[in-house]
Amino acid sequence: MDDQNGSKKFMLNNLSCSDCALKIEKKLSKIEGISQATINFSTKTLVLKYEDHDHSDQLIQKAKDVLKSEQPDIEIIEKGRGENNESIISRKEIGLLAVGAVLFAVGLIIKLPPWEEFSLFLVSYVIIASDIVWKAIRNVFRGKVFDEYFLLTIATIGAFAISKYPEAVAVILFFKVGELFQDIALNRSRRSIQSLMEIRPDYANLKTDGEIKRVNPDDVVIGDKILVKPGEKVPLDGVILDGSSLVDTSALTGESMPRKLKPGENILSGMINKTGLLTVQVTKPFSESTVSKILDLVENAASKKAPTEKFITKFAKYYTPAVVFGAFLIAVVPVLLYHIPALTSMFGHEETFSEWIYKALIFLVISCPCALVISIPLGFFGGIGAASKHGILVKGSNYLEALNNVHTIVWDKTGTLTKGVFKVTDIISKNNVPEKEILKLAAWAESQSSHPIAQSIQEAFDEKADADKISSYEEFSGYGIKAQVENQLVQVGNDKFLHREKIEHDTCYVKGTVVHVVINHKYAGYIVISDEIKEDAGTAIRKLREMGVKKQIMLTGDSEDVAKAVAQKVGVDEYFAELLPQQKVEKIEELMKTKENEKALITFVGDGINDAPVLMRSDIGVAMGALGSDAAIEAADVVLMTDEPSRLCRALEIAKRTRTIVWQNIGFALGVKGIFLTMGAVGLATMWEAVFADVGVALLAILNATRVLRK
Repeated sequence: MDDQNGSKKFMLNNLSCSDCALKIEKKLSKIEGISQATINFSTKTLVLKYEDHDHSDQLIQKAKDVLKSEQPDIEIIEKGRGENNESIISRKEIGLLAVGAVLFAVGLIIKLPPWEEFSLFLVSYVIIASDIVWKAIRNVFRGKVFDEYFLLTIATIGAFAISKYPEAVAVILFFKVGELFQDIALNRSRRSIQSLMEIRPDYANLKTDGEIKRVNPDDVVIGDKILVKPGEKVPLDGVILDGSSLVDTSALTGESMPRKLKPGENILSGMINKTGLLTVQVTKPFSESTVSKILDLVENAASKKAPTEKFITKFAKYYTPAVVFGAFLIAVVPVLLYHIPALTSMFGHEETFSEWIYKALIFLVISCPCALVISIPLGFFGGIGAASKHGILVKGSNYLEALNNVHTIVWDKTGTLTKGVFKVTDIISKNNVPEKEILKLAAWAESQSSHPIAQSIQEAFDEKADADKISSYEEFSGYGIKAQVENQLVQVGNDKFLHREKIEHDTCYVKGTVVHVVINHKYAGYIVISDEIKEDAGTAIRKLREMGVKKQIMLTGDSEDVAKAVAQKVGVDEYFAELLPQQKVEKIEELMKTKENEKALITFVGDGINDAPVLMRSDIGVAMGALGSDAAIEAADVVLMTDEPSRLCRALEIAKRTRTIVWQNIGFALGVKGIFLTMGAVGLATMWEAVFADVGVALLAILNATRVLRK
């Protein structure tokens, strides 16, 4: 599936090796013309990004050639064309495994002469291990030496060479059984993650010439009319032309309470129509719809890897060769040392070369880093999926991990800590100008502005402005507006605006936002507008402090009096008032310069519409109340789809839980492997324990990684 930015997505069925996925990703990224290649092993998806649209087919073919050369069994399916995201183990494979297991059991139970015993175990080994040995040989010729297939092949053939037939077959048998359970666990976790994101609509009911036709949402264009029946997912963003209904927004926002929508209101893709029949006019193509953006953000989050993921990838790169070299030393060095007379007394008895080879082979089987390579990205992806279930979009594993290091939160006031729903509460007249005239001229002057304060003045006047009577409109960001209304010069703005224009006026000490009105350079009076603090703002700030956030600051362009009142009520540590948009950026930069250390991150939380520069300048930009807001989704690192400050607490909780599970897996995998590697080196572990240390640890780590989804 192509998008406008030059990228294509594929499903990679039969991709079962996480370490291989990392190597393929690295090779694809080196193809000239491909700017980025990202394989998400958790969802088995590949995203290719390129800038040369004219040669995209050739680039994609080169990528497919690399995939096939690295993994010939892989099935490459373009996203959206019948992909199957489940790895299916064939009946033939299970049948061969069963036959091999039966022969293995017979060899263990029945006492046979040496030659017959060898033959029986060899047949069992060939039946079970032929595909693994073939993959190992094929990979060696491609220069891929230190992978799990190579390690297992060397270990088991070595075991046969020293007459450890049962152990050789047992290693492969339990590895294959473990792979089977591992595959089942991975598929279950993938289904769990994907169930959180099943908001992609399957079809749209297109209205054409009086008839209804079911079509693919991609085939609907802007301006088309679609019908949304009760119980159906809304396929595209649009505006309701006819009908009213309750809609379920939980897939987008995590909110369980249905929302009532009526004609003239916007409706977003991903919502579920609950009660009424709706006729909707489409305002965005499917590729730019809300549901597409959400899915893209969640699916592409894997491209921004967390530092922990990068560390494990680098660790695995050096770990496996080091262990192979260690196994070689275990096999050779003790035997050589024994034959040095001065050191002979160190050994209680002479162990044969075959005994040390056996220990080295055990060491090899234990060494595979699969548990780390699989479970850590799965843990982060599960955390991102869990966040999306709660209406929190995290743009990458790096941001999810960064949320654990938030030191300072900087809050925008209007629309973030307050509702941003302004109401005119008072009109004060000066110099004998009627209140109605003040409100009318202010409303007409503000008629071109989309600012919430301007809209509240227009709503209070409740009459439509005559555009023919308004001229020379000029807006001064952070100050006010100047316009010619009915041949009168009207200036509407804050206290700083009037100081700048050198107009004498009253200093107002009121609990609310003051908008001064000047007519023909003469002060006419002011309008008092009040905003309401959100119900959970104070609770959120208190809980964040309990969760370890050291400092919380509020920024606003509002007056000192209003800022002080809100700051005291919600409980922030500090506030800065009467700031222009560029001064908010400057304030964030000041805070960045005075940080305790690089890990003490600064997060800015804004409404995502007017705060894009500040969102981008902070360490972590969080856009709040961003349902349907393109500006928020583009500028922020974390997007809260509702306007509740407490949703940020949930984001930090998910981040902390994800980190805990990831580090549990790291500690568990390295701890168990460390213990068994030591036991293997000194001869206390057998091949049986080695298999548990490899496959068993990987399986347990995968199951643990999925716990992040269950809370």
